[in-house]
Amino acid sequence: MMYIIFGLAIAAGVTLLLMKSGKIEDKNGNNVPDKLEPMVDEIKEVVKKVKKVTKPSGEKKAAKKPVKKSK
Repeated sequence: MMYIIFGLAIAAGVTLLLMKSGKIEDKNGNNVPDKLEPMVDEIKEVVKKVKKVTKPSGEKKAAKKPVKKSK
């Protein structure tokens, strides 16, 4: 697991350095390479759709309180 995270961090760092040096284009300066922007936009749309369909895991239904019967 640690190797995966380390590898992704190195890949992100190399990409950022290449963008800053001008080897990879980033015309609008949002730190997302121009070739990947359409893919990022599609992923954002899918995430919004999934969010609408599913509930966040933190939201749980409140348990019903037991009703006391009067004598």
